[in-house]
Amino acid sequence: MAAPVEFPDGVDIVRRYLREALVERGDAVPVVTRVPSTRPARFVRIERVGGSRLDRITDRPRLDIHCWGPDEGAVADLVKVVRALVFAIPGWRGAVAYDVVDVGGPDSAPDPVSGQERSSFAVEVSLRGKALAAP
Repeated sequence: MAAPVEFPDGVDIVRRYLREALVERGDAVPVVTRVPSTRPARFVRIERVGGSRLDRITDRPRLDIHCWGPDEGAVADLVKVVRALVFAIPGWRGAVAYDVVDVGGPDSAPDPVSGQERSSFAVEVSLRGKALAAP
């Protein structure tokens, strides 16, 4: 019988990676999983919206990545950088992410609650699992 396989949290992996990559670029934009109650002028939100296990050792979460900014130009600039960085995640410090597939976007979608400018895109990230540790 094959050992059970556990998968890493795709949102957490991409969030940590983006935070670090943006800081390395000198742009410490907050990267979050929930919209902050006090919204910064610019921020990025990552959310898992589906995806599936491809095989015994591969999970492929579908992630929506939303970029907020003070105006259309700032959002366009931010989404351009964030999108490029997301596609560069394979190989990041031995990360378990080894493939990124574009599944939509970017598209403009101003926030319906605040009216703040926002753009989003969607990707699927292939993540390698590992044998479930014994209790």
